[in-house]
Amino acid sequence: MADKRDYYEVLGVAKGASADEIKSAYRKLAMKYHPDRNPDNPEAKEKFTEISEAYEVLSNPEKRQRYDQFGHQGVNFGPGGFDFGRDFSHFQDVDLNDILSSFFGGGGGGFSSFFGGGRQQHRADPNAPRRGDDMTFRLEIDFDEAVFGSERTIDLTLPGQCPECGGSGAAAGSKRVTCKTCGGRGVVIGGGGFFQVRQTCPTCNGEGSVIEKPCRKCRGAGHIATPQQISLKIPAGVDSGSRLRLSGKGGGGLRGGENGDLYVLLSVRDSDIFERDGLDLYVSVPVSPVTAALGGEVAVPTPEGEARLKIPAGTPNGKVFRLRGKGVRSLRGGSPGDLDARIVFEVPANLDRRQKELLEEFAKISRESTYPEAQSFANRSRVFFAHRDKLRK
Repeated sequence: MADKRDYYEVLGVAKGASADEIKSAYRKLAMKYHPDRNPDNPEAKEKFTEISEAYEVLSNPEKRQRYDQFGHQGVNFGPGGFDFGRDFSHFQDVDLNDILSSFFGGGGGGFSSFFGGGRQQHRADPNAPRRGDDMTFRLEIDFDEAVFGSERTIDLTLPGQCPECGGSGAAAGSKRVTCKTCGGRGVVIGGGGFFQVRQTCPTCNGEGSVIEKPCRKCRGAGHIATPQQISLKIPAGVDSGSRLRLSGKGGGGLRGGENGDLYVLLSVRDSDIFERDGLDLYVSVPVSPVTAALGGEVAVPTPEGEARLKIPAGTPNGKVFRLRGKGVRSLRGGSPGDLDARIVFEVPANLDRRQKELLEEFAKISRESTYPEAQSFANRSRVFFAHRDKLRK
C-alpha cells in the first residue's frame, strides 16, 4: 500500500483541531482545487481527491477515532480507493452555498459532482465478510543483516477482528439492518425543483446500514487493538527501501473475512567499515607510506572475509583497486557486486628518537624527483604567479 500523507497535514490543521476548524479548512481547499474550477488540471484533481478523502475521515467521529488509533490502515475506502466522483460524504456538514457561489461566479462547467438524484448506488451486503486492511511497518536493521540476512521477531499492535462480535460490530443477538433514513443508499437527497443536493446520510454515515446494538468490546468498530509477535526472515542482499510482504499478517478481517497483508519497509543503518551503492561496496584502507613506496601486500575486509591485495611500488595516495565479485550478493540470485578499495596513507605517529633520526636522514638525501607530484604542483604554481605578475604590469 503506497504511503499517504497525514490527513491532518493534508487539511493543514492540528491533530486536536475542532470539527468546525476541520470543516472550515476543507471548505477553503475544496473551493480552490475542485476540478470544475481547474479544468484539464490533473494535479488539482488529485489534490481535491486527497483533501476530500481526508475530510471524509476527520469529519466522521468514528472514523477519526480509528484513524487516530491505527493510522490510514484503520479506515478503509474499499479496493478501488477513494472516488470523489461517486462518494459525496466529504460534503457532510459543509455550507454548500459558499462553494456553489464561487463556482457560479467563476463560470465553471459541470455540476454533476453536486447535483441530481443520480442512479442509486449498488451496495454490497453489509453483513458479508470483508478482507482486513494491508498494513505497513518500518523496520531499521544493521548493515550486516542486510548483507547476510537474518531472522527477526517483531512485536506489533494491529487492528484484529473483535473476538466477541466476530468483526460484525454488533452485540450478541443484534445485527446490521438497513438504515431507515436513507433506505440503504448511504445518501440523502435534499432540495427541490431543478437542483437537488446529495449528502452523506447523517444516521449511518454513508454505510447504508446501522447496527441495532453495538458490541461493547469494540464499540461497533469490529476491530480491537491486538498485540502480535511476528517472525520475519530477512533475505541477504536487501537494502534501504526494500519491502517484505507477509501474507495474512496485516489487519484482521471483518465478519469472518481473511486478514490483510503486512508490508515491512526496511531501513539499513550505516556500516562502520563499508559504504554501499547498490551491490557495490567501497572501503578505505589505511596504508603505511613505506609500503606504498616500496610495494607490498595489505589486508582488505570483504563480506566473505579478509582479502590480500598486492599494491605495486609507488602507489599514490587515493589509488583505487577493484576486487571483482567481492561486493553484496544479489537478492535476485545474480552476480554479486564489486568492492573498491581506496588506498589512504597513514601519517606515522608516536615516533621514537631513532625513527625520527632515520626520517630526517631520508629527508636530507631526498631529491626533487623523489616527490614528482610535489614538483609538478610547484611548477604549476610558478606559472600561475608569473601570469599574474604579467597582468599587473
